[in-house]
Amino acid sequence: MYNFLWMVAAGLFLAHVILLFTAFPNSQLARKRYFYSHLTLWLTGLTVFALAVLSSRNGQSAFLDYFNTPIKKGMIIGFTLTLSLVAHTIVRLVVMPLMSKSR
Repeated sequence: MYNFLWMVAAGLFLAHVILLFTAFPNSQLARKRYFYSHLTLWLTGLTVFALAVLSSRNGQSAFLDYFNTPIKKGMIIGFTLTLSLVAHTIVRLVVMPLMSKSR
């Protein structure tokens, strides 16, 4: 189960990156692909959170053993939401204006 969840998290993150880079074809925003990019990021965060809940303190991963309190586990969700918000802000304030200028 542990290795499966790591593979799911890695696959979701890879899908996030691919969807994000392909969400801007021909200097336009592909809204569905952009939404799915964010969705896969959120699912990645939830998967890592599930890994932390299921396997912290059992010595399988030094990274996950760090998240040994509810507050530290909550930081995973907080980081994911912050990363999503920052990325969305960059796209709205930097990428979209640059794309509209290039038309």
